[in-house]
Amino acid sequence: MKKILSISILAAFAFSVAAQNATPKINFKTSTYDYGKIKEDDGVANYSFEFTNTGNAPLIIQRVATSCGCTTPEWPKEPIAPGKGGKISVGYNPAGRPGPFAKTVTIYSNAETPTVILQIKGEVIPRVKTIDEIYITPVGDELKFEKIHFALGRIFLGKTYTDTVKFINKSSAPVTVKANTQGMNFMQVKVVPEVVKPNQFGAIVLTYNPDKREEWGFVVDRFTISINDKAINNSPLTITASIEEDFSNLSQKDLENAPKAEFNTLQYDFGTVKSGDPVNYEFVLKNTGKTDLIIRKIKASCGCTTATPSKNVLKPGETTEISASFRTAGYSGRQGKTITVITNDPRNSTLILRLTGNVDKVE
Repeated sequence: MKKILSISILAAFAFSVAAQNATPKINFKTSTYDYGKIKEDDGVANYSFEFTNTGNAPLIIQRVATSCGCTTPEWPKEPIAPGKGGKISVGYNPAGRPGPFAKTVTIYSNAETPTVILQIKGEVIPRVKTIDEIYITPVGDELKFEKIHFALGRIFLGKTYTDTVKFINKSSAPVTVKANTQGMNFMQVKVVPEVVKPNQFGAIVLTYNPDKREEWGFVVDRFTISINDKAINNSPLTITASIEEDFSNLSQKDLENAPKAEFNTLQYDFGTVKSGDPVNYEFVLKNTGKTDLIIRKIKASCGCTTATPSKNVLKPGETTEISASFRTAGYSGRQGKTITVITNDPRNSTLILRLTGNVDKVE
């Protein structure tokens, strides 16, 4: 009797241990899929990651999460028996997402490895846009432009720059297009062709000369066009650029002998003041270089801030004060105003000074 009881206990124990060691395991054939090149207008691209439960207990996939709303997963909701398999179906929507992509799909389950990360990748070839999608900005009643902004970026003295914007004549009659640039000798604008037929494309070609602009730093210029001698003043074309000195041809010796701009500080925290109280501070600029330092321009970020140097040319070793003032009337809360200082220091030609602090509103 005792022998039978002992055998029963051992059998129960063995069964208990076996139950405790019963574990599902999820094994994917591959964890990465490369779609290659897919077209944006072909719609959702699908792929199924196949897996097998190689464990000895039912596998339950609890949830599947993706790194982007553009990726949609589907997975089996029923338990997967040992030795059986299934698939995680993934759909990637390329609409509005041209270019390379890489997304992850995270599987959460009761498997021995509870989290598994899959990856899809590829490249979306953008769809060809229609003319109406490209030329979206109306100028007058007849023309539509792809853009009305010439963004020249950083431009340097001693060079000229050319940029082009295109348009289409959406009217039913030919139009004559001319640019109005009177008083702006630093730019030349040519319309090609001058007479644009219905549904024909045209271009406005800008040639910009920063030397004739006689300005430093960020600039904004505008000009208008006329259509059939009618000025279109409510849709000017805008030019933005940052005019800088060209130091690219300086030799190492030139750089060693160049001027050098150094401030005592680049930021002044004025603490807390009441609205209407003036904020004043003198930034000290020193030329620690070997030739004359020239202040090309000083520009504040708003009309409420001014900055004036006591002199504009500093010999080696000389200093000057730049008197900065912030008129706080009408302002409240945390404030930050900037002052841009442009010099002929080739290593650091543009320096930004800051006035920061809190302005309490006067009740």
